[in-house]
Amino acid sequence: MTPERYQRLVRVLNKRQNNLAVVLENVFDPHNISAVMRSCDAVGIQDVYVLNSRIPRHKKWGVKSSSSAAKWLTIHQFTEVQPCFDALREKYDRVMTTHLSSDAVSIYEMDFTGSLALVFGNEHSGVSDDIRALADGNFIIPQVGIIKSLNISVACAITIYEAYRQKHLAGHYEQKNLPDEQYQGLMNQWGMYEGRE
Repeated sequence: MTPERYQRLVRVLNKRQNNLAVVLENVFDPHNISAVMRSCDAVGIQDVYVLNSRIPRHKKWGVKSSSSAAKWLTIHQFTEVQPCFDALREKYDRVMTTHLSSDAVSIYEMDFTGSLALVFGNEHSGVSDDIRALADGNFIIPQVGIIKSLNISVACAITIYEAYRQKHLAGHYEQKNLPDEQYQGLMNQWGMYEGRE
């Protein structure tokens, strides 16, 4: 690995956030998943959880949408709700779902500086009742139009860029966040991708 390449990987790894994750529940379109992955990479989210409890497990993501973002992320795939939630509870203090409800809070009123997993539901029915029952609360993106929903990849991008804004102001991008073992593991893995972005 060239010194320039090594320094580039160090710069990226030093911005990766260990306390923020995105969870995709039964999202049908692999291109939506790939677009979400690209946004996650852009704001330094390393961990993406893909839960397919009601649809077949995805064999691949939409490469065109992701610009191969998946290989730079840690993708956790689950086919059952409880094991997925057990994994989330082990690592994150709060799990919030995007859902239009009377108790939902605006993303602009949320604190994204803590340990948090954000759940986005599928394109047709949103987050399932099962997931909402296990989560800590709901959030929404404020809207003033006729149509009260956004494409999942757009909704995710808006949400995690608000998280980026808050975490940037809090100085989270000025220090290394990943545990040493994960950091070194990713460095070794990414080093093997040289010349294949």
